[in-house]
Amino acid sequence: MAKRLKLFMIMMGCNIVGRVTEQHDIYFGVATKVKDLSAQLAVFWPEAAGKFHIDAWREVTVVDNYLIEVVERSQENSGKLNLYFLNLGGYKAGNFDEYHFKMLTVASNISTAVKSAKESAFYKEFDFKGAVSHIDEKYGVDIDDAHKVADLLSDQAKQLYSLKITALTEPRAEDVFHIGYLKVKSK
Repeated sequence: MAKRLKLFMIMMGCNIVGRVTEQHDIYFGVATKVKDLSAQLAVFWPEAAGKFHIDAWREVTVVDNYLIEVVERSQENSGKLNLYFLNLGGYKAGNFDEYHFKMLTVASNISTAVKSAKESAFYKEFDFKGAVSHIDEKYGVDIDDAHKVADLLSDQAKQLYSLKITALTEPRAEDVFHIGYLKVKSK
């Protein structure tokens, strides 16, 4: 019996030479378990020179009461829904920092995904006059740069797999977030 492939969302961290603070990035990968992604993570972030770690990860199976499955490319998702990743940025008065919230949402198009982001608790809480919350990699809240998760997969994963999105008839809890430092062996 073949092991079931899963979609993983991983927040990587690294102290890159020449930088003052730890850098982070998000990686979406397909594997049977998170540890199987170490070689893919190294290819994804070559500047880390294999010296990176995982700060948070989740197996993506349920988002907005939709089931998310990895299927063979031949079973491509024929529906009109997509899984979107948005990186929200916001500020708190008196704090010298920009806070971030990474979110996934299922939507039929990018504008609906951005609308969902604007309704999030983060978007409303991390906002004050002169420093409005925003979707990172955008000027204000534009709708050009939010990402379809399927587009963020490695070229190899895109050739082999597709994401199938199915509405759940019974509500299910969203995925567990695994938070905390996880050392990764990239070789």
